[in-house]
Amino acid sequence: MRVFGLSVGFAIALYLVFLVIFFVTQRSLLYYPSHTHPSLQEAHANQAFREISVRTTDGIDLKAWYAPATHKSITIVFFHGNADSLSAAAQIADPYIEAGYGFLLAEYRGYSGLPGKPTEDGLYLDARAYLRDLNAHGVPYRKMVLYGHSLGTGVAVQMASEFQVGGLMLLAPYLSIPKMAQVAFPFFPSSLLALDRFDNERKVGKLHMPLLIANGTKDEVVPDWHGKKLYALANDPKQFYSIVNRGHNDAFDDFVPLSLEWLQREGPQI
Repeated sequence: MRVFGLSVGFAIALYLVFLVIFFVTQRSLLYYPSHTHPSLQEAHANQAFREISVRTTDGIDLKAWYAPATHKSITIVFFHGNADSLSAAAQIADPYIEAGYGFLLAEYRGYSGLPGKPTEDGLYLDARAYLRDLNAHGVPYRKMVLYGHSLGTGVAVQMASEFQVGGLMLLAPYLSIPKMAQVAFPFFPSSLLALDRFDNERKVGKLHMPLLIANGTKDEVVPDWHGKKLYALANDPKQFYSIVNRGHNDAFDDFVPLSLEWLQREGPQI
């Protein structure tokens, strides 16, 4: 019995050690920032882009890439996923810019060589700074459509809850980070330990604006039923698409025609 008791005690101690390590390092598991700030030329970005600078209310100086609208009245604000960057996301904007929409490719603190460390609250401060800067330069909030991918859907949903924007597009959205973590780390009480929550499930039912949601049917990161449940919780007008045989990072090309058609349909009301 003594040996058994020692074994149980050792197992509990080891579990607690791993629990502490998980808690302390969780943000390094959630955020994968790039540390190099590319030029527009190095990223082969659309020539319509120019780099803009904003300062957050907590004093972080950020840079984003912005292409003003040409013959459409709507500006799309894109919030990327946890392992993307300005350079990696630049080509996502091309079809929207070519269709005449404005496009702001937002970047987070700690990413693309920018100062600061990413956190949920920090990313919200960053997003607010970009939206307010756009508005200060003549783009009404109601003429902004927020577009989030993966982690960025949590930023987009929060901003949609704070600003009277014209619409919201979510590609590969999740219910919340705690629910994602509980699946990835079922042996820890992940839902209780999560510092950053991005609780889309709790917020989406409070939004009142045109909403487009799409998930790949073979998404290996966020199961497509997350998007379906968010759709069920959301208010009209809303649209959901399952992108057949696409995963987490290869659904952008399929999302383009769906989103452009949705923008064309909802645009007159925005």
